[in-house]
Amino acid sequence: MKAEPLLAELNRLRKDLDADPADIEWLTLEHAFRFISYKMNDFQAYVRETDARGEFAAYEKSEGLS
Repeated sequence: MKAEPLLAELNRLRKDLDADPADIEWLTLEHAFRFISYKMNDFQAYVRETDARGEFAAYEKSEGLS
């Protein structure tokens, strides 16, 4: 698993909502996306560690990736 597909999905979820600074769901997705984007190297390291523990195995199997 790479960090990019996870970040792309977070971005898709964020863009599905109208930008509304009064909406906690939009605020959460917006700022999580920004933070993770700024810390991409740290996020990629986290994803590698998580992948090594097999935490993406079910997803990869369902997508025919493993």
